[in-house]
Amino acid sequence: MNLHTAFSTRYAQARIQFLESAATAGMALKSYEHPLKGRDGETLAMDVALDGSPDAEYLFIISSACHGVEGYCGSGVQVFAARDAEWRAKARDAGVAVLYVHALNPHGFSYLRRTTHENVDLNRNFQDFSRPLPDNSAYAVLHTLLLPSQWPPTPDNQAAIATYIQTHGLARFQSAVSQGQYAFPDGMFFGGQAPTWSNTTLRQVLRTYAQRARRIAWMDLHTGLGPSGLGERIYAGRDEAPALARAKAWWGGNGATPITSIYDGSSASARLTGLMWCAVYDECPQAEYTGIAMEYGTLPILDMIAALRADHWLYLHPEGSQPQRAMIERQMLDAFYVDTDAWRAQVVVQARQAMFQAVDGLASH
Repeated sequence: MNLHTAFSTRYAQARIQFLESAATAGMALKSYEHPLKGRDGETLAMDVALDGSPDAEYLFIISSACHGVEGYCGSGVQVFAARDAEWRAKARDAGVAVLYVHALNPHGFSYLRRTTHENVDLNRNFQDFSRPLPDNSAYAVLHTLLLPSQWPPTPDNQAAIATYIQTHGLARFQSAVSQGQYAFPDGMFFGGQAPTWSNTTLRQVLRTYAQRARRIAWMDLHTGLGPSGLGERIYAGRDEAPALARAKAWWGGNGATPITSIYDGSSASARLTGLMWCAVYDECPQAEYTGIAMEYGTLPILDMIAALRADHWLYLHPEGSQPQRAMIERQMLDAFYVDTDAWRAQVVVQARQAMFQAVDGLASH
């Protein structure tokens, strides 16, 4: 199987690849169309393919593009999996149905943005909006520094950020910027003030496909943190010892592929709030849930944040020149997708291993 052909660098192409591969494999397909069009005028949709019985006791969810532009990696994994006869036989023989959710955030996928069309970080949007939202006072201090009036930023701006990092440390800077904030709708890592289209649509998908399963595993595909090509397996669930122990038993490879956690500081990710996996507890209370985010490294953290700052500046300044727009879009793609066969091979090998491990875990008792 040609690894290269599973991956795309335009959303429209990625969508066609996924739909054709799933249809060829005989999967049941359903598309949830987004209200807006893509940057090439194409239809945007959250596409869902079920490989297996809708009544299966064991369900494994593989999702892509929670963070839009990160879907260029995740979609490639999903397309490769749909074409992988050995993998599909493995799941089928174990009685595991596989639910592929392609392009959780199709708008960001198409427009090379990490956020939804509402400028929301989908993975900070799963809050109870009837209650007071978390406060991120550290972000408030940085907001105007992160998003200056001109781009590239002035030497003074760069010096002020460097001083903050020197004073507080890189980990504090990363946490302040990325943990999620709910006070600045035009800001970075904004969690929203209501559920987004992607939030409500994903919940609909879970109600349709996941309410009959007794055990659910979920691997959500991400990029942008950690050493290039390394797939960090970050525990994705409540801070509960039994679920973390299951994730470690299923995906930890006896220490060869360690499971990290935002709760104990072992992950490259900061401690976050309003995470997407919250939905599975709400919509599928009948199931035992075990999940990971597979986070593939691309560029160093400050380069990744610089790309996000540039993208956000462009969002706030649509009058930016076409050459500047093209340069920032290229910067975003490079920050979240490494366009080399070596990186793609690392991505697929590690994802495939985690997929086989998930099936063994689900069927283990």
